[in-house]
Amino acid sequence: MSANPKAEESILLREDRDGICTLVMNRPQQMNLLTSEMLDALQEAFDAIAGDNRVRVVVLGASGKGFCAGHDIKEIRALKEMPKIEELFAKCSRMMQTITSLPQPVIARVQGPAVAAGCQLVAACDLAVAATEARFATPGVKIGLFCSTPMVPLSRAIGRKRALEMLLTGVPIDAATALEWGLVNRVVPAEALDASVGELVAAIAQSSGLTVGIGKRAFYDQIDLDEARAYDLTKTVMSMNMLAADAQEGICAFLEKREPTWTGR
Repeated sequence: MSANPKAEESILLREDRDGICTLVMNRPQQMNLLTSEMLDALQEAFDAIAGDNRVRVVVLGASGKGFCAGHDIKEIRALKEMPKIEELFAKCSRMMQTITSLPQPVIARVQGPAVAAGCQLVAACDLAVAATEARFATPGVKIGLFCSTPMVPLSRAIGRKRALEMLLTGVPIDAATALEWGLVNRVVPAEALDASVGELVAAIAQSSGLTVGIGKRAFYDQIDLDEARAYDLTKTVMSMNMLAADAQEGICAFLEKREPTWTGR
């Protein structure tokens, strides 16, 4: 990241290099809580990335020992009024949905505990790589505040029974269990975390950004449809994709046994 001391004080750090955008939540003393300020910073960053064709892949990480401890309970308690509380959760929900709607894949780099809305954030990302030390939990039930919004992407990522076990008990799961349940894609020692994330980034970045964006959108559009409707949707998407210049280039390159040159059209 930037060596500028003032930049290091930013709540959210951003580095762009070779089409890879790395975002780092930078409040380690607060376990990178999703305060209103942090939510605003993430929303602003994702909104900017959505319209930036230079960005091929996004990596979302965090500074310090923890990935994210969820919402700031003190902040929520201080709001007191229903409209203000709803506004905060709406802000968080919008940010999570923005990750899904981005044309670029988002990879969570999870170096430590991801709790409550922090676990939600991991589940909302398209892919996730976790260090062996990482832990995942939705413990709101223990303090009388059920993790209702975190359960939306969590239940979609790991299924009903496993999600309910986490939600009803509040008991953390370790990284190996998160891998087995499908919450993360890979678990590696901490020293191998960047290399493992880098492997996924490199594999994705070599493909057409246009094609990846089409595919990501289609994946989320079809995932909750019944099989027949899913095929109706995806056969149209694939037909339109076939007419794109990048698809024509990719097919020609394959047949001619050469590397393709993507134009994003």
